[in-house]
Amino acid sequence: MCGIAGFLRSDDRAAQPHDALELLATMGDAIKHRGPDDHGEFYDAPTGVGLSHRRLSILDLSPAGHQPMESADGRYVIVFNGEIYNFAALRQTLEQEGRAPRWRGHSDTEIMLAVISAYGVEDALIRFNGMFAFALWDRRERRLTLARDRAGEKPLYYGVTNGALVFGSELRALMAYPGFDRTVDPQALAMLLRYLCAPSPRSIFATTRKLPPAHFLSVTREELARGLPEPRPYWRAPEAFAQAQNAPFDGDIEEAANRLDVLLRRSVRDRVVADVPLGAFLSGGFDSTLIVALMQAQANRPVHAFTIGFDDAAFDESAHASAAARHLGVQHTIEKVSSRDALETIMRLPQIYSEPFADSSQIPTAVLCAMVRKHMTVALSGDAGDELFGGYQRYFASQRTWRYLKSAPTPLRRVAATLYAAAADAAPRSMTLARSGPLRALNADIAPKIARALSARDERELYESFLAGLGAPLAALRTPPAQVDAPGCGVWDKMDSNWLDKMMVSDFCGYLPDDILAKVDRAAMAASLETRVPFLDHDIVSFAWSLPLSMKIAEGRGKLLLRKVLERYVPAAVMERPKQGFGLPIGDWLRGPLRPWAEELLSEKRLREDGFFDAAVVRDLWSKHLRNASKGQPVLWPILMFNAWRESISA
Repeated sequence: MCGIAGFLRSDDRAAQPHDALELLATMGDAIKHRGPDDHGEFYDAPTGVGLSHRRLSILDLSPAGHQPMESADGRYVIVFNGEIYNFAALRQTLEQEGRAPRWRGHSDTEIMLAVISAYGVEDALIRFNGMFAFALWDRRERRLTLARDRAGEKPLYYGVTNGALVFGSELRALMAYPGFDRTVDPQALAMLLRYLCAPSPRSIFATTRKLPPAHFLSVTREELARGLPEPRPYWRAPEAFAQAQNAPFDGDIEEAANRLDVLLRRSVRDRVVADVPLGAFLSGGFDSTLIVALMQAQANRPVHAFTIGFDDAAFDESAHASAAARHLGVQHTIEKVSSRDALETIMRLPQIYSEPFADSSQIPTAVLCAMVRKHMTVALSGDAGDELFGGYQRYFASQRTWRYLKSAPTPLRRVAATLYAAAADAAPRSMTLARSGPLRALNADIAPKIARALSARDERELYESFLAGLGAPLAALRTPPAQVDAPGCGVWDKMDSNWLDKMMVSDFCGYLPDDILAKVDRAAMAASLETRVPFLDHDIVSFAWSLPLSMKIAEGRGKLLLRKVLERYVPAAVMERPKQGFGLPIGDWLRGPLRPWAEELLSEKRLREDGFFDAAVVRDLWSKHLRNASKGQPVLWPILMFNAWRESISA
């Protein structure tokens, strides 16, 4: 895991080589936290290409792993962020085919270059099983290629500044380039308010884009002078899903559990290869517990697992994680987080997330990553189990909801939504804190989701209403857009499948990379910690998509197959409990210790001067929150995160 940055200039107004190398070092230093162990720069003055690399040493700690790295034949130069988990198999194939160069070390980067040299870039991308973002310079064709892994585990931003294609792992690297345009994209800001992030291909800046997952961008200097070409996909999730469905798994659930057990064991085995200390996150939920169980089943000593606990029992899952850890016999570290620790983390969020991000589970994630980094350099996580095996409440809640809603006329449901939202808003605070029972429908975190669901016209709109459940109202913007697309929404109409599968694949293509994986990547890399996701192995994704829906979701329960596999390692009695989530009582804090900070960011003077938000609407939302705050994430959180970020980049 590392950080990359660089540029390709379209004309000969390039700086002198020493000036360019200094700029490349500055761009790399802006993301030093992603790779504090080593750095390197490459600049070729005649072609105007520059590459910068910051290294977090994981595999091959010797100088043979240094980047930028040149291929054995001298044709290619690469800067690479991530891990290629099938590098040993790729090396063996090259050797068997007589295409292997004389190896200089044992890094996956060197093998990547050899695979690209042997098969070409597009063919190599299909062969790589891992997480990656890289920039590759082809000296022969004078062509720069940017590429990103299938699931979007590793980030890559790019855009044109003063005639140069500028790119980097985080926006702060691009902002270090002279003349970078910081104009905010109003559509991306609207997406942030509704969906808590700016989904790819957009970024918060109007002239900058995120390379979408499973895409590559290839350009020469001459092509760049005529206009930046569009990225091209090398893999498409809807097509991969259809292919998996056309060759469905035809065994029963026991046979499916056997197969998943084998696949996950292999994926975990591939992801524990490291030359540095390695552990795992353990939340106490199904996914992370299963990953830890499979790590321990293949280890010859206790695996080290990490959990954070909280002062507020309503948000604390450490007791559940401890029960699973005791059963598995792992070395378990729990760190109790005080409200003071969390509040200090909130103040650092604009630095941790160089693009505004508003999923408030970012706070415990950042605290956890900082804690783990004290002991480890690499940690495995249980992310993507929900998207692949049907774990989110919205999957089975949508079934129940639509069963009752679809027969009612849409205008009637919209009236009901308005009345319901007003009732929830006016309810006494004691009623809006309920997390179970009939009053749960008035919970301040849940009521907005229900109100939006009541207004949905069809299944897709219902899905998007659940996805936007914790967002801020678009009326808070000074100029609200007519339409705001959801993350992954482009997948929906490309799939010929039932709508629950459409929801899961849409989440895989949107919510997973733009929210979940982005949240973990930025939090982990801010602490110089590498995270690995066993569920995102290519074979596991294909297998999950080949399964019948009945093996994932049935009778209001999700992840049926994962539960089946986990029961082989941990008794069901240890695991069975309601899904809790990963949050903190931010709403209460905004009425208490965070109030001065929020008041400053939401002051009427500031809102009017900045010009992004309708000051009257935002101040009304703030007044309502102070009167009747929820414990969880308030609708104002995206606005606070945007304003805090804006303040950090203008300081």
